[in-house]
Amino acid sequence: MNRCHDVLGIGFGPANLALAIALEEEGHDLDVRFLEARPGPSWQSAMMLDGSDIQNHPVRDLVSLRNPRSRYSFINYLFENGRLIEHLNVPMEFPLRKEYAQYVSWVAGHFSQLVDYGVHVTGVGTGRDARDRPVFTATTDTGETLQARALVIGTGRAPFIPEPFDTVASPRVFHLTHYLPALRRLEELGVAGPGDRSPRAVTVIGGSQSAVELTLDLARRFPRTRVTTLVRSLTLRQKDTSPFSEEGYFPEFTDYYYRASRERKHAVDAFMRLTNYSSADGDVLRELYRLIYEQRLDDDQRVFVSGSRQVRGIDIREDGVHLSVEELNTGEFEEQQADFVVLATGFRDLGPAAHQERVPALLRSIADDFAYDSHGYLAVGQDYEVQALAADSPALFLNGLCESSHGIGDAGSFSLLSLRAKIIAESLRKRIP
Repeated sequence: MNRCHDVLGIGFGPANLALAIALEEEGHDLDVRFLEARPGPSWQSAMMLDGSDIQNHPVRDLVSLRNPRSRYSFINYLFENGRLIEHLNVPMEFPLRKEYAQYVSWVAGHFSQLVDYGVHVTGVGTGRDARDRPVFTATTDTGETLQARALVIGTGRAPFIPEPFDTVASPRVFHLTHYLPALRRLEELGVAGPGDRSPRAVTVIGGSQSAVELTLDLARRFPRTRVTTLVRSLTLRQKDTSPFSEEGYFPEFTDYYYRASRERKHAVDAFMRLTNYSSADGDVLRELYRLIYEQRLDDDQRVFVSGSRQVRGIDIREDGVHLSVEELNTGEFEEQQADFVVLATGFRDLGPAAHQERVPALLRSIADDFAYDSHGYLAVGQDYEVQALAADSPALFLNGLCESSHGIGDAGSFSLLSLRAKIIAESLRKRIP
Protein backbone atom coordinates (compact mmCIF):
# COMPACT_ATOMS: atom_id res chain seq x y z
CA MET A 1 0.00 0.00 0.00
CA ASN A 2 1.35 3.42 -0.95
CA ARG A 3 2.12 5.78 1.91
CA CYS A 4 0.12 8.99 1.75
CA HIS A 5 2.08 12.11 2.69
CA ASP A 6 0.45 15.23 4.08
CA VAL A 7 2.36 17.41 1.61
CA LEU A 8 4.27 16.57 -1.53
CA GLY A 9 6.47 19.29 -2.98
CA ILE A 10 7.62 18.98 -6.57
CA GLY A 11 10.90 20.81 -7.08
CA PHE A 12 13.40 21.77 -4.40
CA GLY A 13 14.79 25.03 -5.65
CA PRO A 14 14.73 28.21 -3.54
CA ALA A 15 10.91 28.43 -3.46
CA ASN A 16 10.23 25.02 -1.93
CA LEU A 17 13.42 25.21 0.11
CA ALA A 18 12.06 28.37 1.73
CA LEU A 19 8.82 26.49 2.38
CA ALA A 20 10.68 23.63 4.06
CA ILE A 21 12.40 26.14 6.33
CA ALA A 22 9.12 27.89 7.15
CA LEU A 23 7.43 24.60 8.02
CA GLU A 24 10.28 23.76 10.39
CA GLU A 25 10.63 27.16 12.02
CA GLU A 26 6.89 27.85 12.33
CA GLY A 27 6.44 24.48 14.05
CA HIS A 28 4.00 22.91 11.59
CA ASP A 29 3.98 19.18 12.25
CA LEU A 30 3.30 17.81 8.77
CA ASP A 31 4.55 14.76 6.89
CA VAL A 32 6.34 16.48 3.98
CA ARG A 33 8.29 15.04 1.07
CA PHE A 34 10.00 16.88 -1.79
CA LEU A 35 10.95 15.47 -5.20
CA GLU A 36 13.75 17.12 -7.19
CA ALA A 37 14.85 16.16 -10.70
CA ARG A 38 18.39 17.45 -10.29
CA PRO A 39 20.95 15.02 -8.83
CA GLY A 40 21.66 17.29 -5.86
CA PRO A 41 21.12 20.75 -4.41
CA SER A 42 22.02 23.55 -6.82
CA TRP A 43 20.81 26.93 -8.03
CA GLN A 44 21.22 28.31 -11.57
CA SER A 45 24.18 26.00 -12.17
CA ALA A 46 24.03 26.54 -15.94
CA MET A 47 24.56 30.30 -15.46
CA MET A 48 27.43 30.38 -12.96
CA LEU A 49 29.38 32.96 -14.96
CA ASP A 50 32.57 34.40 -13.53
CA GLY A 51 31.93 37.82 -12.03
CA SER A 52 28.13 37.73 -12.30
CA ASP A 53 26.14 38.89 -9.29
CA ILE A 54 22.60 38.48 -8.03
CA GLN A 55 20.01 41.20 -8.66
CA ASN A 56 18.42 41.40 -5.22
CA HIS A 57 19.57 42.66 -1.83
CA PRO A 58 21.25 39.73 -0.03
CA VAL A 59 18.98 40.11 3.01
CA ARG A 60 16.07 39.18 0.72
CA ASP A 61 17.23 35.61 1.14
CA LEU A 62 15.44 32.36 1.97
CA VAL A 63 14.31 33.45 5.42
CA SER A 64 15.19 36.93 6.66
CA LEU A 65 12.01 38.86 5.78
CA ARG A 66 10.01 36.19 7.62
CA ASN A 67 12.45 35.46 10.44
CA PRO A 68 15.57 37.64 10.66
CA ARG A 69 16.81 35.50 13.59
CA SER A 70 16.90 32.33 11.48
CA ARG A 71 20.08 30.29 11.34
CA TYR A 72 19.38 29.79 7.62
CA SER A 73 20.00 33.44 6.67
CA PHE A 74 22.67 34.49 4.21
CA ILE A 75 24.43 36.47 6.94
CA ASN A 76 24.57 33.45 9.23
CA TYR A 77 25.80 31.30 6.34
CA LEU A 78 28.73 33.68 5.90
CA PHE A 79 29.35 33.72 9.65
CA GLU A 80 29.30 29.92 10.04
CA ASN A 81 31.66 29.56 7.09
CA GLY A 82 34.13 32.16 8.36
CA ARG A 83 33.56 34.67 5.53
CA LEU A 84 31.37 37.37 7.05
CA ILE A 85 33.98 40.09 7.60
CA GLU A 86 35.79 39.29 4.35
CA HIS A 87 32.49 39.38 2.44
CA LEU A 88 31.57 42.77 3.91
CA ASN A 89 34.85 44.12 2.52
CA VAL A 90 34.11 43.06 -1.09
CA PRO A 91 33.58 46.22 -3.22
CA MET A 92 30.30 45.04 -4.76
CA GLU A 93 26.73 46.17 -4.22
CA PHE A 94 25.34 42.63 -4.54
CA PRO A 95 26.94 39.23 -3.81
CA LEU A 96 28.46 37.07 -6.50
CA ARG A 97 26.00 34.62 -7.96
CA LYS A 98 28.30 31.70 -7.23
CA GLU A 99 28.44 32.67 -3.53
CA TYR A 100 24.66 32.86 -3.32
CA ALA A 101 24.46 29.48 -5.04
CA GLN A 102 26.76 28.06 -2.37
CA TYR A 103 24.47 29.57 0.27
CA VAL A 104 21.40 27.91 -1.27
CA SER A 105 23.18 24.54 -1.42
CA TRP A 106 24.38 24.94 2.19
CA VAL A 107 20.83 25.51 3.42
CA ALA A 108 19.46 22.67 1.28
CA GLY A 109 21.97 20.34 2.92
CA HIS A 110 20.16 20.80 6.23
CA PHE A 111 16.97 19.37 4.71
CA SER A 112 18.36 16.42 2.76
CA GLN A 113 16.23 14.02 4.83
CA LEU A 114 13.09 15.54 3.26
CA VAL A 115 14.19 15.34 -0.39
CA ASP A 116 14.53 12.65 -3.01
CA TYR A 117 17.02 13.93 -5.60
CA GLY A 118 17.30 12.63 -9.14
CA VAL A 119 13.56 11.91 -9.28
CA HIS A 120 11.67 13.11 -12.36
CA VAL A 121 7.93 13.50 -11.91
CA THR A 122 6.29 12.55 -15.20
CA GLY A 123 2.65 13.12 -14.34
CA VAL A 124 0.21 14.33 -11.70
CA GLY A 125 -3.31 13.03 -11.17
CA THR A 126 -5.97 12.70 -8.50
CA GLY A 127 -7.41 9.79 -6.59
CA ARG A 128 -8.38 8.50 -3.15
CA ASP A 129 -6.12 7.16 -0.41
CA ALA A 130 -6.69 4.08 1.78
CA ARG A 131 -8.97 6.15 4.03
CA ASP A 132 -11.00 7.35 1.02
CA ARG A 133 -9.69 10.91 1.28
CA PRO A 134 -9.07 12.92 -1.90
CA VAL A 135 -5.37 12.98 -2.80
CA PHE A 136 -2.97 13.94 -5.53
CA THR A 137 -0.85 11.24 -7.14
CA ALA A 138 2.58 11.88 -8.60
CA THR A 139 4.14 9.35 -10.95
CA THR A 140 7.91 9.28 -11.38
CA ASP A 141 10.15 8.11 -14.20
CA THR A 142 10.85 4.92 -12.25
CA GLY A 143 7.16 4.03 -12.27
CA GLU A 144 6.67 4.83 -8.58
CA THR A 145 3.44 6.56 -7.55
CA LEU A 146 3.28 8.80 -4.50
CA GLN A 147 0.16 10.16 -2.81
CA ALA A 148 -0.36 13.39 -0.88
CA ARG A 149 -3.26 15.32 0.61
CA ALA A 150 -1.70 18.55 -0.65
CA LEU A 151 0.61 19.33 -3.54
CA VAL A 152 3.00 22.28 -3.82
CA ILE A 153 4.42 22.94 -7.29
CA GLY A 154 7.76 24.74 -7.05
CA THR A 155 9.41 23.73 -10.29
CA GLY A 156 10.11 27.23 -11.59
CA ARG A 157 8.78 28.60 -14.84
CA ALA A 158 9.28 26.89 -18.19
CA PRO A 159 11.73 28.51 -20.63
CA PHE A 160 10.09 30.57 -23.36
CA ILE A 161 11.30 29.49 -26.81
CA PRO A 162 9.87 31.90 -29.42
CA GLU A 163 9.28 31.29 -33.10
CA PRO A 164 11.08 30.19 -35.21
CA PHE A 165 13.35 28.51 -32.65
CA ASP A 166 10.53 26.46 -31.13
CA THR A 167 10.68 23.96 -34.00
CA VAL A 168 14.46 23.48 -33.88
CA ALA A 169 16.13 20.46 -32.30
CA SER A 170 19.87 21.09 -32.54
CA PRO A 171 22.73 21.44 -30.04
CA ARG A 172 23.59 24.66 -31.91
CA VAL A 173 20.47 26.41 -30.53
CA PHE A 174 19.77 26.42 -26.80
CA HIS A 175 18.13 28.40 -24.01
CA LEU A 176 20.23 30.16 -21.37
CA THR A 177 19.10 27.61 -18.78
CA HIS A 178 21.40 25.11 -20.55
CA TYR A 179 24.25 27.53 -21.25
CA LEU A 180 27.31 25.96 -19.60
CA PRO A 181 26.37 22.31 -20.32
CA ALA A 182 25.57 23.30 -23.92
CA LEU A 183 29.00 24.89 -24.35
CA ARG A 184 30.63 21.71 -23.09
CA ARG A 185 28.58 19.71 -25.58
CA LEU A 186 29.59 22.03 -28.44
CA GLU A 187 33.23 21.62 -27.48
CA GLU A 188 32.82 17.84 -27.71
CA LEU A 189 31.29 18.32 -31.18
CA GLY A 190 34.18 20.52 -32.27
CA VAL A 191 31.94 23.57 -32.75
CA ALA A 192 33.32 25.69 -29.92
CA GLY A 193 36.52 25.40 -27.94
CA PRO A 194 39.54 27.32 -26.72
CA GLY A 195 42.14 28.96 -28.93
CA ASP A 196 42.08 27.92 -32.57
CA ARG A 197 38.86 25.99 -32.01
CA SER A 198 36.91 29.14 -31.19
CA PRO A 199 33.65 29.65 -33.09
CA ARG A 200 33.65 32.18 -35.90
CA ALA A 201 30.39 33.84 -34.88
CA VAL A 202 27.81 33.53 -32.11
CA THR A 203 24.38 35.14 -31.76
CA VAL A 204 22.57 35.98 -28.52
CA ILE A 205 18.83 36.61 -28.72
CA GLY A 206 17.30 38.93 -26.12
CA GLY A 207 17.65 42.21 -24.26
CA SER A 208 17.64 41.07 -20.64
CA GLN A 209 20.26 41.11 -17.89
CA SER A 210 21.10 37.54 -18.82
CA ALA A 211 21.54 38.47 -22.49
CA VAL A 212 24.11 41.12 -21.58
CA GLU A 213 25.90 38.80 -19.16
CA LEU A 214 26.05 36.08 -21.81
CA THR A 215 27.38 38.52 -24.41
CA LEU A 216 30.16 39.56 -22.06
CA ASP A 217 30.94 35.97 -21.11
CA LEU A 218 31.14 34.87 -24.75
CA ALA A 219 33.41 37.82 -25.57
CA ARG A 220 35.74 36.77 -22.75
CA ARG A 221 35.68 33.06 -23.59
CA PHE A 222 36.19 33.55 -27.31
CA PRO A 223 38.08 36.84 -27.80
CA ARG A 224 38.44 36.34 -31.57
CA THR A 225 34.76 35.45 -32.11
CA ARG A 226 32.17 37.80 -33.55
CA VAL A 227 29.41 38.04 -30.91
CA THR A 228 26.13 39.65 -31.98
CA THR A 229 23.21 40.40 -29.67
CA LEU A 230 19.85 40.80 -31.41
CA VAL A 231 17.24 42.86 -29.53
CA ARG A 232 13.61 43.46 -30.55
CA SER A 233 13.50 46.86 -28.82
CA LEU A 234 15.41 49.84 -30.22
CA THR A 235 18.48 48.88 -28.20
CA LEU A 236 19.47 47.59 -24.76
CA ARG A 237 17.77 49.34 -21.86
CA GLN A 238 18.78 49.96 -18.25
CA LYS A 239 16.67 48.54 -15.46
CA ASP A 240 14.32 50.80 -13.59
CA THR A 241 15.96 50.81 -10.16
CA SER A 242 14.03 53.74 -8.72
CA PRO A 243 13.23 53.09 -5.06
CA PHE A 244 9.65 54.09 -5.84
CA SER A 245 9.38 51.41 -8.52
CA GLU A 246 11.11 48.92 -6.23
CA GLU A 247 8.14 49.18 -3.88
CA GLY A 248 6.51 46.79 -6.35
CA TYR A 249 8.48 44.14 -4.45
CA PHE A 250 6.80 45.00 -1.14
CA PRO A 251 4.23 42.54 0.26
CA GLU A 252 1.69 45.39 0.46
CA PHE A 253 2.03 45.87 -3.29
CA THR A 254 1.37 42.17 -3.86
CA ASP A 255 -1.91 42.49 -1.98
CA TYR A 256 -2.76 45.67 -3.91
CA TYR A 257 -2.00 43.99 -7.26
CA TYR A 258 -4.01 40.91 -6.38
CA ARG A 259 -7.16 43.00 -5.83
CA ALA A 260 -6.84 44.90 -9.13
CA SER A 261 -8.90 44.03 -12.21
CA ARG A 262 -7.23 42.15 -15.05
CA GLU A 263 -7.19 45.31 -17.18
CA ARG A 264 -5.42 47.25 -14.44
CA LYS A 265 -3.03 44.36 -13.83
CA HIS A 266 -1.94 44.66 -17.47
CA ALA A 267 -1.34 48.40 -17.01
CA VAL A 268 0.70 47.81 -13.86
CA ASP A 269 2.69 45.07 -15.60
CA ALA A 270 3.61 47.45 -18.42
CA PHE A 271 4.92 50.00 -15.92
CA MET A 272 6.79 47.48 -13.74
CA ARG A 273 8.30 45.50 -16.60
CA LEU A 274 11.60 47.37 -16.70
CA THR A 275 12.29 46.59 -13.04
CA ASN A 276 12.93 42.97 -13.99
CA TYR A 277 12.49 42.20 -17.70
CA SER A 278 13.95 43.28 -21.07
CA SER A 279 16.52 45.43 -19.28
CA ALA A 280 19.89 45.13 -17.56
CA ASP A 281 21.78 46.62 -14.65
CA GLY A 282 23.85 49.69 -15.32
CA ASP A 283 27.15 48.05 -14.40
CA VAL A 284 26.98 45.36 -17.10
CA LEU A 285 25.64 47.83 -19.69
CA ARG A 286 28.56 50.15 -19.00
CA GLU A 287 31.02 47.25 -19.19
CA LEU A 288 29.59 46.14 -22.54
CA TYR A 289 29.57 49.64 -23.98
CA ARG A 290 33.18 50.23 -22.91
CA LEU A 291 34.20 46.95 -24.53
CA ILE A 292 32.54 47.87 -27.84
CA TYR A 293 33.97 51.38 -27.74
CA GLU A 294 37.51 50.11 -27.15
CA GLN A 295 37.18 47.56 -29.95
CA ARG A 296 36.08 50.34 -32.30
CA LEU A 297 39.02 52.43 -31.11
CA ASP A 298 41.33 49.57 -32.02
CA ASP A 299 39.53 49.19 -35.35
CA ASP A 300 38.76 45.62 -34.36
CA GLN A 301 35.11 45.44 -33.37
CA ARG A 302 33.93 41.90 -32.63
CA VAL A 303 30.98 42.53 -30.30
CA PHE A 304 27.80 44.05 -31.74
CA VAL A 305 24.36 45.01 -30.43
CA SER A 306 21.69 45.20 -33.12
CA GLY A 307 18.36 46.65 -32.05
CA SER A 308 14.93 46.51 -33.71
CA ARG A 309 15.75 43.03 -34.97
CA GLN A 310 13.64 39.90 -35.00
CA VAL A 311 14.57 36.50 -36.36
CA ARG A 312 11.95 35.37 -38.88
CA GLY A 313 13.60 32.25 -40.26
CA ILE A 314 16.23 29.72 -39.26
CA ASP A 315 18.06 27.00 -41.14
CA ILE A 316 20.49 24.58 -39.48
CA ARG A 317 23.18 23.53 -41.94
CA GLU A 318 26.46 21.69 -41.69
CA ASP A 319 28.38 24.97 -41.54
CA GLY A 320 26.22 26.51 -38.79
CA VAL A 321 22.96 28.33 -38.11
CA HIS A 322 21.61 30.59 -40.86
CA LEU A 323 19.21 33.31 -39.69
CA SER A 324 16.81 35.51 -41.62
CA VAL A 325 16.53 38.71 -39.57
CA GLU A 326 14.04 41.55 -40.05
CA GLU A 327 14.86 45.15 -39.16
CA LEU A 328 11.54 46.08 -37.62
CA ASN A 329 11.56 49.79 -38.43
CA THR A 330 12.56 49.54 -42.08
CA GLY A 331 11.21 46.10 -42.94
CA GLU A 332 14.53 45.16 -44.52
CA PHE A 333 15.88 41.62 -44.15
CA GLU A 334 19.42 40.55 -43.32
CA GLU A 335 20.99 37.12 -43.57
CA GLN A 336 23.25 36.24 -40.67
CA GLN A 337 25.24 33.14 -39.82
CA ALA A 338 26.41 31.82 -36.45
CA ASP A 339 28.10 28.70 -35.17
CA PHE A 340 25.51 28.62 -32.40
CA VAL A 341 22.67 30.69 -30.97
CA VAL A 342 21.90 31.36 -27.30
CA LEU A 343 18.29 32.20 -26.44
CA ALA A 344 18.03 34.69 -23.58
CA THR A 345 14.31 34.85 -24.19
CA GLY A 346 12.93 34.52 -20.69
CA PHE A 347 10.26 32.27 -19.26
CA ARG A 348 6.56 31.47 -19.62
CA ASP A 349 4.05 32.87 -17.12
CA LEU A 350 0.64 31.39 -16.46
CA GLY A 351 -2.07 32.73 -18.73
CA PRO A 352 -3.98 32.27 -22.00
CA ALA A 353 -1.61 34.11 -24.37
CA ALA A 354 0.67 32.35 -26.85
CA HIS A 355 3.78 33.15 -24.82
CA GLN A 356 2.13 31.86 -21.63
CA GLU A 357 0.96 28.45 -20.48
CA ARG A 358 -2.49 27.64 -19.14
CA VAL A 359 -1.16 25.62 -16.20
CA PRO A 360 2.29 24.31 -15.22
CA ALA A 361 3.29 21.47 -17.51
CA LEU A 362 2.88 18.77 -14.85
CA LEU A 363 -0.79 19.70 -14.40
CA ARG A 364 -1.86 19.60 -18.05
CA SER A 365 -3.66 16.28 -17.74
CA ILE A 366 -5.89 17.66 -14.96
CA ALA A 367 -6.09 21.27 -16.19
CA ASP A 368 -9.86 21.06 -16.60
CA ASP A 369 -10.28 20.30 -12.90
CA PHE A 370 -9.51 23.92 -12.00
CA ALA A 371 -11.36 27.22 -12.24
CA TYR A 372 -10.32 30.09 -14.54
CA ASP A 373 -11.37 33.72 -14.60
CA SER A 374 -13.25 35.35 -17.45
CA HIS A 375 -9.95 36.21 -19.18
CA GLY A 376 -8.69 32.62 -19.13
CA TYR A 377 -6.26 32.94 -16.22
CA LEU A 378 -6.01 30.18 -13.63
CA ALA A 379 -7.96 31.12 -10.48
CA VAL A 380 -5.41 31.33 -7.67
CA GLY A 381 -6.26 32.44 -4.14
CA GLN A 382 -4.39 35.13 -2.27
CA ASP A 383 -2.69 32.32 -0.31
CA TYR A 384 -1.46 30.74 -3.59
CA GLU A 385 -3.96 27.87 -3.52
CA VAL A 386 -5.47 26.99 -6.89
CA GLN A 387 -9.26 26.98 -6.96
CA ALA A 388 -10.65 23.57 -7.90
CA LEU A 389 -14.06 23.05 -9.50
CA ALA A 390 -15.01 20.20 -7.19
CA ALA A 391 -15.60 20.97 -3.52
CA ASP A 392 -14.03 17.68 -2.42
CA SER A 393 -10.56 18.24 -3.89
CA PRO A 394 -7.07 17.99 -2.43
CA ALA A 395 -5.17 21.24 -1.92
CA LEU A 396 -2.89 22.53 -4.67
CA PHE A 397 -0.47 25.43 -4.15
CA LEU A 398 1.78 27.18 -6.65
CA ASN A 399 5.07 28.37 -5.19
CA GLY A 400 6.84 30.91 -7.37
CA LEU A 401 4.56 30.64 -10.41
CA CYS A 402 1.93 33.29 -9.72
CA GLU A 403 3.16 36.51 -11.33
CA SER A 404 -0.07 36.67 -13.36
CA SER A 405 -2.16 36.85 -10.20
CA HIS A 406 0.24 38.29 -7.59
CA GLY A 407 2.43 40.63 -9.61
CA ILE A 408 6.12 41.34 -10.12
CA GLY A 409 7.06 40.24 -6.58
CA ASP A 410 6.28 36.68 -7.64
CA ALA A 411 8.53 36.87 -10.71
CA GLY A 412 10.81 33.98 -9.87
CA SER A 413 13.10 36.14 -7.72
CA PHE A 414 14.11 35.99 -4.07
CA SER A 415 12.35 39.27 -3.30
CA LEU A 416 9.33 37.92 -1.38
CA LEU A 417 10.33 34.25 -1.24
CA SER A 418 10.30 33.84 2.53
CA LEU A 419 7.02 35.71 3.06
CA ARG A 420 5.28 33.65 0.39
CA ALA A 421 6.59 30.50 2.08
CA LYS A 422 5.04 31.63 5.36
CA ILE A 423 1.65 32.17 3.72
CA ILE A 424 1.69 28.75 2.06
CA ALA A 425 2.90 27.04 5.25
CA GLU A 426 0.06 28.58 7.26
CA SER A 427 -2.51 27.59 4.63
CA LEU A 428 -1.20 24.01 4.55
CA ARG A 429 -1.63 23.78 8.30
CA LYS A 430 -5.25 24.93 8.00
CA ARG A 431 -6.03 22.62 5.07
CA ILE A 432 -4.48 19.55 6.74
CA PRO A 433 -5.71 19.40 10.35
